[in-house]
Order: sequence, then structure tokens, then C-alpha cells
Amino acid sequence: MKGFVRAALAAVRPADVLPSPNIWQWPDVYEVENRAQDVGGALWRALAEECDWTGRDVVDVGCGDGFHLPEFARRAGRVVGVEPHPPLVRRARARVADLPNASVVAGPAQRLPLPDGSADLVHARTAYFFGPGCEPGLREADRVLRPGGTLAVLDLDGTAAPYGPWLCADEPRYNPAEVEEFFHAQGFALRRVRALWRFESRNDLEAVLRIEFSAKVAERAIAQTSGLSFEVGYRLHTRRKPSGLVLP
Repeated sequence: MKGFVRAALAAVRPADVLPSPNIWQWPDVYEVENRAQDVGGALWRALAEECDWTGRDVVDVGCGDGFHLPEFARRAGRVVGVEPHPPLVRRARARVADLPNASVVAGPAQRLPLPDGSADLVHARTAYFFGPGCEPGLREADRVLRPGGTLAVLDLDGTAAPYGPWLCADEPRYNPAEVEEFFHAQGFALRRVRALWRFESRNDLEAVLRIEFSAKVAERAIAQTSGLSFEVGYRLHTRRKPSGLVLP
């Protein structure tokens, strides 16, 4: 996961923001990645089945350059993207400038600049890889959710080949079993989803793998991938905020 880039970015980031070296450093290549991900819509179908946002208020935490905001806006009453990195905030605002029910605000997951009880769905995609340590963000999501609302955390599945083993090889701190146990202990349900990534060219595929992984792991992933596509496993964790009085 480009640990050397992460270390460099840490020197300039706010203390409570964990950088995303791939999209922070290479937003145009990350746009290629976003277009290639989930070409069959499996993630969107699973998310809608677990927490339909039609006509409802959605918050997309760590929205990056806003790639997913237009899809939410197609059905939502309102969608707000929250992003801590100023260059990405600007890109996201430009992306949704013509969408009357979409907006973007700057802020970290630990301090969402939104009122209490203002959302029906809080969505975080590939934002909580490491599980333990993200408790402040989960508490903030609960604050922003209305009673009966859903917090949906969609992350990569480190147990699912081929992408999971590449991720684990590149980031030794990442323990899939520990992460899953963390979300289970926090009261989340788990649904596993497999999504197809398909690229327009071999150059695009290789460029994306090189921003996602260190050089050694990227070359391994490239060598193990034939053609222009591969499947990626995801974990969809969902937790609904109680809508009434909860007794011990």
C-alpha cells in the first residue's frame, strides 16, 4: 500500500486524518480504477438490499473525489459527501455541481460537520481497513444517523483471492480475521460480495495495480492476472441504529 508514500504524507496531514496515498497522489489513475470497479453493479445491489436509500438522506464518508455521489443522488432525497483532503473536496464539488440534491463538505470522519440525526444512511467505502482504531468515526456516524438509520461499511475482503492475498502481502499490519471480529463485536452484520473489476486496456490495469501496491506486490499481481479483468471480494458490514427505547 505504498508505505513509503504514506510516511511522507503523514508529515503534512492533519493529525486525525489517515491519508489514502493512491487517490491523494494519483487521482487521475484512481478515476480509472473507480470506473473499472464493480462493472456488474454487485456492490450497489447488495447495498440497496441491505439499506435502500430511495428518497432518503445519505452521507458518504471519505467520499474522495465524489465518484459515488452521482449514483447515490439518482435515488436519494439528498446526498452529502464528506472528505478531509482539500484537493479532493474541490474535485468532488466539481463533479456534483449540476446535481441539485448533492453537496460536499470538508471534514474528517471523527468530526463530521453535520447535525445530529440528519441522515438515514451513512456509507463508508474502503475507509476502515484496519477496524480497531476507527471507533471515533463509528460514534460520529451514529450521532449523525436518525433512529432506524443504517451505517454501512464496505471494505475489501482480505480472505478472498486474488486481491485479498495481495493486500495482506503488501500490508503486514492488516489482519482480516481481526478486522472481521472487530466489526462483529461492534454489532455489525456481515455480507460478503464479489465484484468484477474490468479495465479498458492492459496499461490501465497495470497502472492501477501499481498505485495500489508496492512495486514487488504490484509486479506479482500483474504477473498473476491475465486479460483485463479479475474478481475482488468485499465485506459489507451494516449496523442499524435502534429506532426505539433499548432496555438492558
